[in-house]
Amino acid sequence: MNNKIVLIAAMVAASFAQVGCNKDKINPNEKGSLGLHFDNRAGNMDLTLNNAQGYNTPLNQQITISTFDYYISNIQLTNKDGGVVTLPQTYHLVKESDTESQEFTLNDIPEGDYQSITFLVGVDSARSTMPIADRTGVLDPAGAGAGMYWSWNSGYIFVKLEGTSPQAPLDSATNTRPLYYHVGGFGGYSSTTINNLRTITLPFGSNGDVEVRKDGEVSKLHINVDALKVISGTTNVDFSTNPVAHFGTFSGNLANNYTQMFVLDHIH
Repeated sequence: MNNKIVLIAAMVAASFAQVGCNKDKINPNEKGSLGLHFDNRAGNMDLTLNNAQGYNTPLNQQITISTFDYYISNIQLTNKDGGVVTLPQTYHLVKESDTESQEFTLNDIPEGDYQSITFLVGVDSARSTMPIADRTGVLDPAGAGAGMYWSWNSGYIFVKLEGTSPQAPLDSATNTRPLYYHVGGFGGYSSTTINNLRTITLPFGSNGDVEVRKDGEVSKLHINVDALKVISGTTNVDFSTNPVAHFGTFSGNLANNYTQMFVLDHIH
């Protein structure tokens, strides 16, 4: 009798073990999802648009931010074995003024255990040069992408930071001291021009690998984005001499700066 009980217990244990193995088994033909949340910050504080107190820069100047928008695209995931999965091309316009734009879900991800995420800040040359009629959603200059496209330069603004500063020159027409930082440039259509596309890779590190499974719980990456990094870091921008940056050589300094503005804070 005791031998029968032992045998039954062993069979039950083996059955549970088999269920566990099947549950953890990775099938790359099956697809799962992963959430992304971009939390816009100003240094160690939550970003608030048109904050009367403003924010201090490393040059001890002050900025009140009125607009902070940027494009995220060409997302890739690297699994724990070093394999890279390029996700179907999607383009996301993250706007501080639009809470819903700051969070989205990536679908059709092959099952796997992933150790990092890579994405492009901006809009790649292939999409920037295709017929306007074929650009939809956030890439539609007359629709959701309004204000993020230079019609005179046939290109997208990758990162837009606008505001005011008491250290900026006075605009006599408006009696304000505005700041305009519009960074774009995909490398040129028919000849080589400025290329401010930048690739960001965020290792998951101590957060551990992210498991993506067809029927598993959907993890969410919480990414802090420091708006002040656009005008500080490799180049600390002096508002008194550079209150504006558009399609010029100085914009490359801002592009190099904003490679540092993304930090993976935690994973849900």
